[in-house]
Amino acid sequence: MTKEFFILNFFRLYNILWALVLPFLAKHNRLKPGFSKRVHMRHHRKADIWIQAASAGEAYLAVHLIKTLVPEKPTKILATTITRQGMDILKSQLTRTRLHPLIQLKIEWSPFDKPSIIKQAVHIIHPEIMILLETEIWPALLWYLKRNRTRIYIVNARLSAKSVSQYQKSIFLWKHLAPDMILATSDLYADRYRQIFKTARVHTMANIKFESMDSDLQDNTDACKQIEHLLPKSLPLTVLASIRKPEEKDVLKILKAITTEYPDQVVAVFPRHMHRICAWENHLKRHKLNYRLKSCISDPVKTPQIILWDTFGELKTVYSFARVVFVGASLKPLGGQNFIEPAVTGAVTITGPYYDDFAWASDTITEHIVIQKATWTQVKKAIVTALENPCDRSWKKQKAFDYILSRRGGTRTAWQKILKAFDE
Repeated sequence: MTKEFFILNFFRLYNILWALVLPFLAKHNRLKPGFSKRVHMRHHRKADIWIQAASAGEAYLAVHLIKTLVPEKPTKILATTITRQGMDILKSQLTRTRLHPLIQLKIEWSPFDKPSIIKQAVHIIHPEIMILLETEIWPALLWYLKRNRTRIYIVNARLSAKSVSQYQKSIFLWKHLAPDMILATSDLYADRYRQIFKTARVHTMANIKFESMDSDLQDNTDACKQIEHLLPKSLPLTVLASIRKPEEKDVLKILKAITTEYPDQVVAVFPRHMHRICAWENHLKRHKLNYRLKSCISDPVKTPQIILWDTFGELKTVYSFARVVFVGASLKPLGGQNFIEPAVTGAVTITGPYYDDFAWASDTITEHIVIQKATWTQVKKAIVTALENPCDRSWKKQKAFDYILSRRGGTRTAWQKILKAFDE
């Protein structure tokens, strides 16, 4: 009774806070697409399995899970996402792929975690299984799923040290919202989840990213041909990938230095978020660095230049043509980005000192496959060295694939656990 009273009062306050925030979210550029579908649930229908993929990274995981599912009976799957990037990935990857004939798939925007919205969504969707990917922990969603007797799984789970400290401040709430099972990608992440959800069953699994990254590259043959037509054959390509706002000043220093020390190259700059393109244009103009927007290039590039990549979804494909890649979100404590994706193409791959979100992959990979540097000046030197001393790409590619192959099996583990519950 005390628990019920506490939870209900918490959600009354939580509902009010969402009501105050929603008018501002309606004007947010990244949340405008599909906003009405995030607050009104009439378009939903019953689903057996609901998979929530927050953004781009989780969307790729959802794609791989859905592609590999072999159900024994007709299964309705709802895949939802929060961001435009996530929606683009789900639709482009899943609508052009033949899924198992017993799967009925629906792709929609994820509802906001406003209790009144989530209550309606869970009532309509009425899922038997909920799959949350990586770090999807929303209080209203967990609460109403548990009241619905939905079995909740957090799959490919990871949790940063910063997130643990934040969740511990409200541990009195989370102890009532524990999922049925958490499948973490490392012992470290498993221990962190145990600190938050003390009653949940927590196990470890191989990271699904080890299984999805090479198939994602193979799926993009058409995009590969288009980009190959644009990129130079005689000049090396350097990629500055997934650059986040707090590290832009340092990356600009790297960009100026490498184009000065090794001018005969093409540099492709990929901001992590598309809304930073305008800011990057201002940066480049202010530093008198000539550039072209990728969207404005139609003929093959033949001269050294900087390309500001303003079209979405092509980074993985561009990796295949790069001699050297610096993976961002790593010069500042931002969690890092996936440095295995460029490594598996055979490109020399460099990361900064911070990659907490990818700690699951760094046990031995930084010794043999990925170069880790502590400062922007060290990153700059490593890039120039890679440009001046081309390595055997096929050898590096094979080494990365061997590393990945030895760490697979996560998808099988996840589906075994989930389908066992589904059968029961």
